[in-house]
Amino acid sequence: MASEAMLGELLREFRTAAGLTQGALAEKAGLSEQAVSLLERGTRRRPRVSTVRALAEALGLDPQQEQRLSAAAKGSGTPQPVQAATELSSLIVAPRQLPPTLADFTGRGAELDTLLSTLVGEQHTGIVRMAAVTGMGGVGKTSLAVHAAHLTVDHYPDGHLYIDLRGYGPGEPIQPRDALTQLLRSLGFDSQSIPETVDEAAALYRSRLAGLRILVLLDNANGAAQVRQLLPGAPGAAVVVTSRRSLTTLPGFVQVRLTPLTESDSISLLGKMVGESRVATETAAVRTISRLTGRLPLAVRLIGARLAARPAWPIEHVTDQLRDEQRRLDELGTGHNGVRSNIAASVEFLATSDQLVERQAATALDFLGLPNGTELVTITTAHLLGESEHHTEEMLERLVDLNLLESTAPGRYHLHDLIQAYAREQSSQRLSEGTRTDALSRVLVFYTGLAWRCQQATHREGSRLAMAGDSLRTVPEVTDVNAVLRWFDTEWTNLTGAFHQAQRIPALRSLLPELTLALFGYFEARASWTEMRALLVIGRQIAGELNQQRLAAWLEHDLGIPSAEENAREESLTHFQDALTLFREIGDPIGQARAASSVSHLLEQLGRLDEAVESAEESLELSQRIGDHALEGLSYLALGTLYSRRGDTVLADRAFNRSIALATMSGSERSLGKRYQVAADSHALAGQLPQAVELMTKALSTFERLSDENGRSESHSRLSTFYLELGDVAEARRNAEAGAALARALGNHQREGEALIALGKIEQATEQLGAARTHWRAAATLLHSQSPHQEAIALTLLAQTE
Repeated sequence: MASEAMLGELLREFRTAAGLTQGALAEKAGLSEQAVSLLERGTRRRPRVSTVRALAEALGLDPQQEQRLSAAAKGSGTPQPVQAATELSSLIVAPRQLPPTLADFTGRGAELDTLLSTLVGEQHTGIVRMAAVTGMGGVGKTSLAVHAAHLTVDHYPDGHLYIDLRGYGPGEPIQPRDALTQLLRSLGFDSQSIPETVDEAAALYRSRLAGLRILVLLDNANGAAQVRQLLPGAPGAAVVVTSRRSLTTLPGFVQVRLTPLTESDSISLLGKMVGESRVATETAAVRTISRLTGRLPLAVRLIGARLAARPAWPIEHVTDQLRDEQRRLDELGTGHNGVRSNIAASVEFLATSDQLVERQAATALDFLGLPNGTELVTITTAHLLGESEHHTEEMLERLVDLNLLESTAPGRYHLHDLIQAYAREQSSQRLSEGTRTDALSRVLVFYTGLAWRCQQATHREGSRLAMAGDSLRTVPEVTDVNAVLRWFDTEWTNLTGAFHQAQRIPALRSLLPELTLALFGYFEARASWTEMRALLVIGRQIAGELNQQRLAAWLEHDLGIPSAEENAREESLTHFQDALTLFREIGDPIGQARAASSVSHLLEQLGRLDEAVESAEESLELSQRIGDHALEGLSYLALGTLYSRRGDTVLADRAFNRSIALATMSGSERSLGKRYQVAADSHALAGQLPQAVELMTKALSTFERLSDENGRSESHSRLSTFYLELGDVAEARRNAEAGAALARALGNHQREGEALIALGKIEQATEQLGAARTHWRAAATLLHSQSPHQEAIALTLLAQTE
């Protein structure tokens, strides 16, 4: 293939000498940039004479140079049509049925390269070249296939066949026998000479194509069965099939799956339609259109056409129309070419299937639009639908096959924004309000039950488990606490979306206080104090409105925890004292003991030691009376800290040892690790640093056994502080770096920021002030939205050293 290589090299040489990019040359020659690229790479083998002349003129070639370019373009590298082509041409004019390509075709670089490589690349020589372009309705499958076909027409001199199989409308799908009749007539046969049976017609079709270099484009197929009999059988021919359905069951096909455009490509397409200058003046509105159309080419084109026909309209006016989800699909076309009918055609195909699971999948789509989020998880969706996980996965996979849903990972799916809008529209019309509410209720109950199981695993003897309702019985026990914590990490956006959605639905609001309370184990294990406060405020308010007194008291208590973690001690103490009052009023000794212990902790931090001891002793007496060993252990922990603060080390050690023994007896490793941490901090405050290191090292070992990365990070960070005070800079640095790395891997910005503050102090101690300031700046950035108190510490340290 030396001649093709020579043409590409020669064209590149002339273009470089002229100082032109491929895009600039294409514009001057009136060609597409892709056409120039194909010629330079040797992918396009034999350009038209008019193309060569246009290039020569654009490059400013002299007659001798133009002759060299023309000679290279006429090289012998492209095989000549075989005899069968001559026979065909004696019967009919070679068919040229391709629809026109789009002048504003945009993007799809990687997908186009794959198609072109399939249609003309050397690796597919000697076989029928076959490619399938699949994707959701309106994603631009036909546009890509037609564009690629036009770029390779010179490789198929014997003709280009095109047929719209109408797999998803408009009208009834074309049956294989009728499609063969249409194709054979295009190849010169009259209707009377075409066999009646599909198999005989297919055999005649393949015989006619044998030896021809012909391209067949089968557009809008509804599945493999519709196209299998329409495939050429001999090398030299090529076929491209487009379908909304996955065509992976067709052997030998190169699969090209289209997804929506990138933001930049969708904006570029809009600019080509309405004018680049107009787009440049309203960049924010254009980005909004890109988002609200879901970057679906069909939707972008419909909006672009409307704006192009209304040059006086501000682009922002259209974004205002699209923001209203209830009318968005109306704004994106109302006829059979609109987005709604495009989606409806795919759904109707499933709804009329002869397979029960596909009909059920069509019905399930109405439910999938109910939750606010667009991400779906199999187990959560199973509760939404009220179905088993196995059957739910079957239905979701049918929707994936038809590109009404995207599979992003095993058990995880993504619903395109416009399909979600369609599903919501359908659910409001076809599902009763009670049915919709029941479906969302099942999801919230599942979240609550799983949150209680997480709480049960992280706080085995936690007293709040007595508040668990029926939801706990709907979810099996958790055996891998880290797995469930990770599950909540990945599901958090969906959970909070469901939470805030339920907040606006009166029939669901009553479920939120218990869900908020149940999430304590997750919040505490992940140190997610900002998220905890955000949901607690809402849960506490609703519990008060609905007179859910016990829940209200517990949620009031828990509101004090993020405040305490943020060093808002007076605010935290107020929450704990208010909770204690509520528990006393409703006669709840368990809650009373827990609140009294928390009050003691805050009073100790505020230096009100005598009051703190009184509250701790109240908590101890209550917990022993009701036989709650978890609360008893917390009470001893509080007393140990208080005795240590008052200088009574004997009583302090006795209390700490009793608290640790109770945690060991209960088998709650996480509680044990936390108690080691508190005891270590207390010894450090008392100046007993070796004992503090010993206890914190035990905490670290405990969290390592649990694979609790958050606990490990926290322990490493505190150890770094102890070692720095002991003057062991190397150990201080090692622990601070380990704490920061673990927090970073978890995405825990607050913990990472605290570790960076410690690293800065270590660098400061070694007089590396530049490095110290770098750590503190990074810490302040991380802590800005997470912990204003810790951010202030980082900024103060910066100010003191600059």
